[in-house]
This record gives sequence, structure tokens and C-alpha cells, in this order.
Amino acid sequence: MTDKSEWQGQVGSSWARQWQRTDRSFAPLTERLVACALECGEARKIADIGCGAGELSIRLAAKRSTADVLGLDISVDLVAAASTRAHGQPDLRFAVADAANWRDASFVPDLYVSRHGVMFFDDPVAAFVNLAASASDAARMIFSCFRAPAENAWANRIAALAPPMPAAPLGDPHAPGPFAFADPGHVSAILTAAGWRDIAFEPVNFDYVAGDGADPVADALDFFSHIGPAARAIRMLEGEARIAFLGRLRDLSEAHLRDGAVRFAAAAWIVSARKN
Repeated sequence: MTDKSEWQGQVGSSWARQWQRTDRSFAPLTERLVACALECGEARKIADIGCGAGELSIRLAAKRSTADVLGLDISVDLVAAASTRAHGQPDLRFAVADAANWRDASFVPDLYVSRHGVMFFDDPVAAFVNLAASASDAARMIFSCFRAPAENAWANRIAALAPPMPAAPLGDPHAPGPFAFADPGHVSAILTAAGWRDIAFEPVNFDYVAGDGADPVADALDFFSHIGPAARAIRMLEGEARIAFLGRLRDLSEAHLRDGAVRFAAAAWIVSARKN
């Protein structure tokens, strides 16, 4: 699974180059996150944790013109991409920082948001303790995270295509990675231990669009070669095994071609909590 060091290196660089496609793949989820954030009232300072290439921050800054929005990410490349996209917006900025230990006395959030940016903390309890300590007394938090792999066809069906990888034990299902927060009980325990309360989970199902345009299947294959579990398999496989895997991936993409796009079922939680 993807860890912090990968986000600071190759994975972060890939996402920065592919931001149009990653934004596309999460579009319906982003819409729901924005709506949930706006329902929290007139937040004056909003911090976006694991902001990636900045879409959620940019959308919220446009909707909340009276708020200061700060996007935080550990990837230099992603922060650079976000900053370029947000050029000229005075109340929106981005910084390279690890939210697990970030603190800025000049920026005390009353709302935290995150689109799939909180599942990679090495010590999640300590990270959420720090976020609470860095926030205003009335702070609220809204973030999304994937539900179980079995509910996410883009992950489980691609994983089923790849041959067994050497030295790939199942390991801890709660280890940092895309599905670390799939279990609501586990997430509730983390947030409760960190001092957050009124914890709620909203299930959201959406289409994960992997390919569209003139040749959606080719677009999906190119996307998968840079982002997600297929990219890792493609890097590790060689020769005939790699060719065979790419063929199976093409067949899978064709099987999910619908209404002019390659679409996979995706399932997420939107988690909300408050500090006091």
C-alpha cells in the first residue's frame, strides 16, 4: 500500500502530473464534500489536509470568498501543481507540510476538510490530537476515505488481474494506505481517542471514471499505468507477464465502458466530527 515516503516521491509526482484525471475520478465525491463543508456554516479559516493538487481547496475558496483557505500536503510536486492552479487567488495558499505535526499560530482552523488525505498517517491518533490542538475551540472536520476494497471495483478487480507479487503479505488492514480507514469502528476509536466527538459516517457511492474522451479505453489504460494499483503491477512485471497483464487490463476497461466513459464502482465514507 502507498505510504508517506511514496507520496513524497514517485506517487506524489505522478498525481501532480495527472491531476486532471484524478480530479475527474473523484468528481462526484468532491461535489458531496463541498456541500458538506458549506453546511458547516461560515468558516473563517479552512485547512485542507493532504490537499493533493488542490481541487477541494480551490472549490471551497470559490464558494467561501470570506474565508482563508490553506492546503497542506507532504508532496512538493503536488503543492507546486496546486499553487499554479490557484495563482491569483489571494485568500488561498498551499504549503508543504505534514498535518501530523503542523502548527501555525497565525492560522487556526475552524474547519478541516480532506479528500482522501488522512489515511496515510503513521500514528493517526497523534495526528488527530495535533489537528485538534491546532484548531479553534469550535472546530469541525469533514473528510472522505474509501470503504472496503470489496466495495471498490476499481481496486479489487484490478488487483485480481495481477499475478501474485513476491513478498506481499496481507499485513495490517489498518496500516497507512488507501483502505486504512475503511472500518468505521476503527476510525471512531481513533477520533475518540484524539478528543473529537459527534463522529458520523455518511456512505457515498460514486462512479470512478478512469477513461473518457475520443478513446476512453486507451485513456483508462494510460491513467492506470500512472495511478493506482495497476501502476505498481506494471512497474514490477516484465516481459510476457507484463504484456499479459496489460491485455487483461484492457479487457477489464472495455467491460466497464458505459455512456462514453470507463466507469468503476467506488464506495467512500464522508466522516464528520467536531472538537468541542
